[in-house]
Amino acid sequence: MKTHSNILVYVLASLAALAPFAIDTYLPAFHAMGADLGASDLHIQQSLAVYLFPYAVMTLWHGAISDEIGRIATIKWGLSIFVLASIGCAFAPNVETLWFFRALQGASGGAGNTVARAMVRDLFEGAQAQRVMATIQILFGIAPAVAPIIGGFLLGFHWQAIFIFLAIYAAISLWAAVTFLPETMPPEKRLKFTAHNVIKSYKTIFGDAEFAKLCIASGANFSAFFVYVLASPIFLGKLLGLTPQQYGYLFIPTVTGMVLGSYLARRAAGKYAAKSVIKTAYIWMGVVVLLNVAICYYLPAKPIYNIFPVALFNVGMALAMPILSLAALDRHSKIRGTAASGQAFIQMFLSTVSAGLIVPLVWGSVLGLAVAMAAYLSIGWFVMRQSKLWKA
Repeated sequence: MKTHSNILVYVLASLAALAPFAIDTYLPAFHAMGADLGASDLHIQQSLAVYLFPYAVMTLWHGAISDEIGRIATIKWGLSIFVLASIGCAFAPNVETLWFFRALQGASGGAGNTVARAMVRDLFEGAQAQRVMATIQILFGIAPAVAPIIGGFLLGFHWQAIFIFLAIYAAISLWAAVTFLPETMPPEKRLKFTAHNVIKSYKTIFGDAEFAKLCIASGANFSAFFVYVLASPIFLGKLLGLTPQQYGYLFIPTVTGMVLGSYLARRAAGKYAAKSVIKTAYIWMGVVVLLNVAICYYLPAKPIYNIFPVALFNVGMALAMPILSLAALDRHSKIRGTAASGQAFIQMFLSTVSAGLIVPLVWGSVLGLAVAMAAYLSIGWFVMRQSKLWKA
């Protein structure tokens, strides 16, 4: 039984990890892609925003669709389209075609992540759900560390190999989901999928102030770290002087911090009150953010100075995330798929704003990135202080 449970966790983690793979694997190839496609760094970087915007929009639908046709059918449709879109990206003749297929990747790729969140809560309860979510987060967190390293290796063949890899990864994840995951939304529990029902469900969840606060706090915390991921081609290549093959210098330490925080969250489940864990996480993140701003202001830009604080920040971010995510999902158990969509939408909307607007404004200096991190954490902390979870 334990072995079967472990398989479920690994498959759910593989679905959740598709999004960071789709974002991070091709980061080392930005300059090579720009040269081949006749595009500037900014045009290639905007392919991130082109991916993230439809990803954010479609997360509003993936969960609602899974509440109506079932979790597995939603995964089948989403990942099948993602495979085809990845092949389209690989053979794009120009940047405009690349944008089109990246948008299609974004529109379909969120199905796995969104449905995986709902299935965790469908399958597990209480402290066990928190432990499972933390375990998935550990495995999910490995993806951003491994993805740029894989991308750098595949770049040795050609940047097109990166998108073929994404197609193969999605196809294997789809096979594993169909083979090993149970359908957790049986026909008798499904909701009729109409625009009226979807709008009604979203009015319910977004009209819930506590749900919104938990999702915004979680999304802002994640965005505080994610600005470094989005800015990594400039941050690592131009500000820190690293080659594409050295992108692991950022991702391995930062993901190690995320894995450590997730491990601590798993250990804390059922032992410490959620309020205490959340406050500890915010104190930790606040201290690290102040340290990061000070380092960037007073010391010259060097990898060890500018990457280590990001890794430390991720310990607190990952410690808080499972609690915030489950607390939000538990607000609306009858429409958990829709709630998971709303949660993912808020996170990805903030990431899209970062990719399209914030990152190009601040990536010119390490201090600019540090201030952006501090601003996002301040938003998360301010919203979290108004929540019932903080005041419980």
